[in-house]
Amino acid sequence: MPRLLFARVFTPALRTILGICLCLSALTALQAENWPRFRGIDGSGISTEKGFPQKWTAKDYAWQKELPGLGHSSPSVWGDNLFVTSALGEGETRYLFCIDPKTGQEKWRRETKLKKSHKHRKGSWASSTPATDGEHVYVEFADEESYLLIAYDLKGNQIWERDLGSFTSQHGHGSSPMIYKDLVIATNDQQGPSSVTAFNKLTGKTVWQADRAVRRTSYATPIIINHPNTGPQLICVSGATGISSLDPETGKVNWTTGEFPMRTVSSPVYGEGLIFATCGGGGRGKLLYGVDPTGSGNIKETHIKYQRSTKLPYVPTPVVYEGHLYLWGDSGVVSCVDLATQKNVWTERVDGGYSSSPVCINGILYCIDENGQVAMIDASPKFKSYGKVKLSDPSHATVVVANGQMFLRTFKNLYCLNAQK
Repeated sequence: MPRLLFARVFTPALRTILGICLCLSALTALQAENWPRFRGIDGSGISTEKGFPQKWTAKDYAWQKELPGLGHSSPSVWGDNLFVTSALGEGETRYLFCIDPKTGQEKWRRETKLKKSHKHRKGSWASSTPATDGEHVYVEFADEESYLLIAYDLKGNQIWERDLGSFTSQHGHGSSPMIYKDLVIATNDQQGPSSVTAFNKLTGKTVWQADRAVRRTSYATPIIINHPNTGPQLICVSGATGISSLDPETGKVNWTTGEFPMRTVSSPVYGEGLIFATCGGGGRGKLLYGVDPTGSGNIKETHIKYQRSTKLPYVPTPVVYEGHLYLWGDSGVVSCVDLATQKNVWTERVDGGYSSSPVCINGILYCIDENGQVAMIDASPKFKSYGKVKLSDPSHATVVVANGQMFLRTFKNLYCLNAQK
C-alpha cells in the first residue's frame, strides 16, 4: 500500500523535480567546504571550490577588517564562524577573535595574558592557527614559562585550559593544534622536554602522551592519513625524530625515519601513497623525503621512496595535486615533480620571498609573498603564471578558502573575497 501511494503522489514530473532538488542539494553540500585547521580539512592545502578570480582590486572585497596587533596565523572557518589570532606588544597580550565570515563583524574576542617573549624576526606571537570542529575552537599560545591549549565554545565561553609547561625555543612557538574524532592533539617538539599529547576535546583530560626526543623546536603541524593497508596514522615531523607515525588512538609509535639533519618548519603532506616532509635552515630547504607509510620500526633504509636535496621549501608546505608534487621555495623558486616518474617537470621563479604556504584552489596555486602580494600559478605540468595582486601590508599567512569565500590575512588586516557566481 505505501508503494502504491508513493507511485500515485510522485508523478514522473514530480520525481524529476525531486531528483533535480536532490542533485542541487548534493552539489551545494559539495561546494560548501569548511576550513577547520591549518591548511584545511586534512592539512593538504587543497580545495575544490570554484569561482575565485586571478585578478581583482580593492573594490572587489566583500569586506576588509583591521585586526589589532600582529599575527601570522591563518583563519579557521566553520559555518558562520571565523577564528583568527593576534598579539600585542611583545607577546604579553594574545587574542582569539570570532568573526562573522559573511560580514566581517566581530562576534567576540578573548584575551590571554602571557609574559613578554622573544621570537624570530619573521615570526609573531600569534602564528598558531586555531582548530575547530563546529562546536568548539582550540587555540595555542606560548611563552618561555607556559604552553597553553585553551578550548572555547562558539559563544566564547572558556571550556577548559591546559598548561603543557615551559616552552624553550630559539624562535618562539608556531605549530597548530588539530582535531581527531574526540581528541585535540598538540605537538610540543621543543628544546626542552618534548611530547605529542592528545586531550579529550570536551574535558581537556589527557588521553595519551608520547614522549619525544629533544633537539631544536619544530614548527610543523601534524596530519592524519588513512592508508588502506594500515588504518589511521598521525604523522609528525621534527628534527629529532624525522618523519614519524603514531597511532592516533593511543600515541604508540608505528614507525620513524630517524632524525632529520636540520630543523623542521613546513608541515607534512600526503598524496599518491607517500608522505612528504622537508627540513632545512637559513631560509632554504635542504632535504625532502617521500615516505611509504606501510612500514614499522625504523624505516629509513626500506620505505623512503623519494629524496631530493635541491630547490626545496624550508617554511612553505608542499602541495600534492593530480600526480604531481609542487615545491614552493622560500625565495620564490617553484618546482613541479611528476611522482610517477620522479622527474622534475619544471622549475620556475615567482618573484618574492615566501613565509606562507601555497594552497591549491580548483587547480590554481595561491601563495602570498612577504610583501603582501598574492601570487597565482597553475598546478599543472605546464607552467602558467597569473601574476600577482597586491594587498595593503606584508603577510606571512596562508590563504584560506571556505564556503564560497577566500580569506587573505596580512600583518594587520583580514580580507574577504567572494567566489564569482
